[in-house]
Amino acid sequence: WDALLRRIKAQKCTPILGPGACLDSFSLSHKIAQDWAAADPEYPFEGCFEISRVAQFLSIKFDLTDPKDRIVDHIRQFTPPDFDNPQEPHRILASLPLPVYITTNYDDFMKQALELEHKDPKRDFSRWNKFCQGAEPSIFASDYRPTVANPTVFHLHGHAEVAESLVLTDDDYLDFLVSISKDEKLIPHHIEKALTGTSLMLMGYRLDDWNFRVLFRSIVSYLEKSLIKTHVCVQLEPEDITLEQRKRARKYFNRYFDRHDVRVYWGTCQDFAVELKRRWKEAGND
Repeated sequence: WDALLRRIKAQKCTPILGPGACLDSFSLSHKIAQDWAAADPEYPFEGCFEISRVAQFLSIKFDLTDPKDRIVDHIRQFTPPDFDNPQEPHRILASLPLPVYITTNYDDFMKQALELEHKDPKRDFSRWNKFCQGAEPSIFASDYRPTVANPTVFHLHGHAEVAESLVLTDDDYLDFLVSISKDEKLIPHHIEKALTGTSLMLMGYRLDDWNFRVLFRSIVSYLEKSLIKTHVCVQLEPEDITLEQRKRARKYFNRYFDRHDVRVYWGTCQDFAVELKRRWKEAGND
């Protein structure tokens, strides 16, 4: 905690947000996948309702844009988090003096929270395929550089306003990994600098989620290049397992993350954000 607080104060910390940043997003994603599968009698994977798998099926049955158009429609109907709640994770993170925020979510909630903190955030996204490369110019095509007052919210797996940019199907995740491994320029310099030169806080993921596994593999090379060795991963434990299984899972994943100098906080994104806020204030920070 002490090292993490020092990094935040020095503006050398980068949150990376996953679906658990909103309390009900995991169950919502599962429900969307279930609804899509149940509505199509041809869906062949009984009992498998991971959204990337169901989206893959729809992309093959119809076309590549079908599941992305569907998820964009759902996002437009999302109810934003209660930003007036002092324990809301986005709002807590937005109050910190940080210049770069990375998210694998498609929504604008992090940007909205920063605006409520009277900051002027700029949004950008990864142009990992040929369909989204010409969608709109990158904010980094100018002389813009992220600051605390004008931070960047970088959507690593795409943004809802550019449906072609979404990393959604199984094939999308694999193609995304291949693309960024082949062309390092797909990650803007200022984002790469944040990945290699700051402490990373991965928040709102489950270890068994496909999007987390792809995310972690995509940033491992940056962790290996980094001189900073204080990183935190906030993890929700697998559900419907025994206490003994939970202990074994913790032991295994702690060993896995130790190889990359990542420490695991076992709990919800909200629990971590609230404790971070408390410790930040107790250390004499506003």
